[in-house]
Formats: sequence, C-alpha cells, structure tokens
Amino acid sequence: MATRPNPIAMALVAAALAATTASAAPDQKSHNACFASNTWQGWSAPGDGDVLYLRVGMHDIYRVDLTPGTHVHKGGDRFLVNRMRGSDWICSALDLDLTLSDHQGFREPLIARSLRKLTPEEAAAIPRKDRPG
Repeated sequence: MATRPNPIAMALVAAALAATTASAAPDQKSHNACFASNTWQGWSAPGDGDVLYLRVGMHDIYRVDLTPGTHVHKGGDRFLVNRMRGSDWICSALDLDLTLSDHQGFREPLIARSLRKLTPEEAAAIPRKDRPG
C-alpha cells in the first residue's frame, strides 16, 4: 500500500527552501562588496585620521574605520601597505593588515574595525580635498 505525500509536510519543505534561498541573497550582495587587492588605486585620511577612504577601480570608494585615536595623516612621504594573507580578495576589515610607512623606515600598524563600500551619493558627498587619489 503506497502512502500519499502529506500536503502540510510538503508546504513546510517548500517554505524552508524559500527561506534558505532568501537568506542566501544577502550573502551574494555582500560578496559583490568585495574587491581584489590589485584594484585598490589610492587612499586618503580625512579629518582626525580615524577613517581611511580607499579608491578601488575607477569609481568605487570604500570607508575603513580605524581604532579610535589612530590619527593617521597622509603626507607625501607616507604610504599605506596592506599585507595579504591567503586570498587576494578583501571583503571585510579582517582582510586588512594595514601599516603606514615612510621612506625612513617608520612603520605604524593600523587596526581596521570596519569596511564598507560607499554608495555613489556618499562618495560624491566627500569633500574634494578628502577624496582618495
């Protein structure tokens, strides 16, 4: 004797599959916020220096919040280094191992607390003098 599928059980399975698909969508969106380290073109440190802006490619700008009190200032003799460990993709602050260096050998480690891609409107609102080069 064959048993017939229970319509309630089938509805629960369908709902579980729909929920799994819906929860996968934000993961795809956050993956799109990743960038390859070799597309990082420039940086700036506006204001009191607890924030960095990274220019990625031609149009994208990412904001990096540093630990409070960092006071990073960009100068002509300073450059920002990111040491890669493992993948070349940067998707979160954990993927950043930043150091501010100069030509005399001074090195200051920087601790990134957060990383996020700015919207086009947020990027346009950055004053011209503070935009990453």
